[in-house]
Amino acid sequence: MKSYEMLYVLENSLEDSAKEELTAKFENIVTTMGGTVASTDKWGTKKLAYPINYKNDGYYVLMTFEAQPAVVKELDRVAGITDGVIRRMITVKA
Repeated sequence: MKSYEMLYVLENSLEDSAKEELTAKFENIVTTMGGTVASTDKWGTKKLAYPINYKNDGYYVLMTFEAQPAVVKELDRVAGITDGVIRRMITVKA
């Protein structure tokens, strides 16, 4: 298994409970497909570099995990269709 990092930005207007649910949802995808989550670092609210959908702030979360490539595809697919996710990026950790 390879190590990956997933950085995603959630809408800042979401309730704290909704942010926690989305974070748990992504962690759950990794664990149910046989991967392990090393850490989830919640960076909190930060100003976006440029407005996205007329929003200037976002809630940043960095998740580090080990998994098979199929897990990465599933995470990217689910994050892409989940309401509340503004942007996401998954990279191989060197």
